[in-house]
Amino acid sequence: MTVQVTASEGGIPHNTIMAVGLVGSLVCLYLTYINQFISAEYAAFFGGLAAVFALLWGTDTIKHLCSYGIGTGVPSAGMIAFGTGVIAMLLATKVETVMPYSAPIAAVVFGAIVGAVAGWIANSIMRMNIPVMVRSLTEMAIIGAIVLMGFTAVMAGGFSFDAIAAKEIAILGPLTATSYAGSLLGGCLLAVSFMLGSLALQHPFNACLGPGEQQDRTMMLAAECGFLSMIVVAAISFAFVAFGAAILSLIVALVGFYYTYVRFIELSKRDAFAWLDAKPILEPKGED
Repeated sequence: MTVQVTASEGGIPHNTIMAVGLVGSLVCLYLTYINQFISAEYAAFFGGLAAVFALLWGTDTIKHLCSYGIGTGVPSAGMIAFGTGVIAMLLATKVETVMPYSAPIAAVVFGAIVGAVAGWIANSIMRMNIPVMVRSLTEMAIIGAIVLMGFTAVMAGGFSFDAIAAKEIAILGPLTATSYAGSLLGGCLLAVSFMLGSLALQHPFNACLGPGEQQDRTMMLAAECGFLSMIVVAAISFAFVAFGAAILSLIVALVGFYYTYVRFIELSKRDAFAWLDAKPILEPKGED
């Protein structure tokens, strides 16, 4: 299959973006463990930052995959990233109950396995025969797992299986009871994170796709979409974590969104100005 050039060339190499995205997201996920030592959820916002790092990496992965003439596959690429990622994320949270502090690394390992299998099926069984398919789907499964884990940390203060499957509710003053229906899983909030993450992953390159696509503008939009999704999960977190922790996550999300939105508009104006002298494509005149 020949390559159809639908994205800018040059810029920061993909391997560099992948390394920064992977290391940055893992560091942020591990920083959320601070909550266990301070008995509060004030470090939950690091989960949102982990998601932003992963989405930056994922946007560049989609850009490379869809440069093979499958621009219409951008939305499906985002969905398959989180469809495979949710499997890896849930398996990693179960591992956390047996091996504490292992969930982020386990998510990467499980994501790589599930994504590689999905890529092999796409190329060998469905015969898509795209050279970067296996690698790209492997990366995106890891990205999906990390983003889901990060948003879960924002909403619940952690990503152990107990944290997402059950919620303690107060009854009759000091008495408490365990509610499964009011948990992240029971309340279908993991599905909300799924959609927020997949939209944030698939939108930036889909929006910037074309001959005028520039890497810095596309990546800035990816960060903006990440912080926009973080605003939603931060708002949801008021139902699960302490008020102060939820406020902190919301402030970080709003500040990040404002900065990236302003920068994206600046970069959009820059690129629009570069096209001012371009001649329009003349439509053929029809018969009167």
